[in-house]
Amino acid sequence: MLAVVTGGTKGIGLAFSRRLIRMGYRVVATFHSDEASANQALREMEKGLAVVRSDVSDPDEVARFAELVRTGHGIPQVLVNNAGLNIDRPVLEISDSDWRRVLDTNLSGPFYLSRAFAPHMVEAGGGSIVNIGATTAIRPRLNGANYCSSKAGLLHLTKCLAMELAPSIRVNCLIPGMIDTEEMRTRYRVAEPEHMNALLDEIPQRRIGATDEMADALEFLVGEGAAYITGQKLIVDGGQFMW
Repeated sequence: MLAVVTGGTKGIGLAFSRRLIRMGYRVVATFHSDEASANQALREMEKGLAVVRSDVSDPDEVARFAELVRTGHGIPQVLVNNAGLNIDRPVLEISDSDWRRVLDTNLSGPFYLSRAFAPHMVEAGGGSIVNIGATTAIRPRLNGANYCSSKAGLLHLTKCLAMELAPSIRVNCLIPGMIDTEEMRTRYRVAEPEHMNALLDEIPQRRIGATDEMADALEFLVGEGAAYITGQKLIVDGGQFMW
């Protein structure tokens, strides 16, 4: 079995790659710029992991990547569209370039990858696509109009793909809440007690989630237990966004 995980060499994506390998998949993971993390992931999981530098925002590069996977590794049964980009600015200060870069990575990238792999997945008997969303698709935040818009669009792309690729391919959106990654700790300044306490006040379970808990949810969505689930969003957030 083969899985493709974009942005699969650090953070939540790395947890996805680890879990899929534990489930018996061979994993091809992409990275964009952090070569050190990619090499570390490769050393850790050398028997089950291949890493490829790729820019998911470029349709031509995605097409080349998909062909490399098909010819060198096979046809995936699982595609995890995890790669994402934040460029935060007040809405009146977002440049055309920063708008396009975020939309192209977070929304166009999953479209390009799904379009490239889905026909072959259907021919091979089907599979599962999981798009990694964000809670900002549900409740917007300041200085993130480009990111929020891209993730809101991803929710509807998920539904459109689910409708058109059924019954062969199931497509769902997995949405992380406050998950313990380096980016989250930096963004929300959780090392400072006042910031951590303010954050925990919003989470009914009173804790930050672990990347392995995101991997648990991914394992469910790609497994037989979710065989009748498609076009849905699953939020892993300790209850923060139940309202």
